[in-house]
Amino acid sequence: MGDLQSLLKDNNIPYELIDHDIAIRTAQEGATYFGINVGQTAPTLILKTDKGFFSLIVSGDRGYIDFEEVANIIGCKKVKLAGAQEVEEVTGFVVGSIPLVGLDLPCVLDKRLFKYSNIYGGSGKATRTLIVNPSALEKLNRIVAVIE
Repeated sequence: MGDLQSLLKDNNIPYELIDHDIAIRTAQEGATYFGINVGQTAPTLILKTDKGFFSLIVSGDRGYIDFEEVANIIGCKKVKLAGAQEVEEVTGFVVGSIPLVGLDLPCVLDKRLFKYSNIYGGSGKATRTLIVNPSALEKLNRIVAVIE
């Protein structure tokens, strides 16, 4: 966890880390647990494409990801969610705990997140949530595309 905190502090990013007793597995669970709008939840997903792996950070209210649209935006023929083992091999984290920032992957970002002053997402630990302003995602990730 020190690496995440160092990254945030070294880049002067205001943040909060909240520890909780249970792992939060869905956007709705996160919204209910924290008493926030489901759109403020920001799961980090890992995509497997014909051009390699990408991270995708989406608003929890999106509900559906149009993989064909994502493929067109990033210039790939095929896009799908990476399997759990692939996620761990590529990121070092298990599904459900992938951090919002600091992955060494090209990143696709959901524009919907920017309507909130703070978003809630992964910290690298299933029982700890990172809260940051969405602008931190642009500063600390290698953004290659934005979905509307």
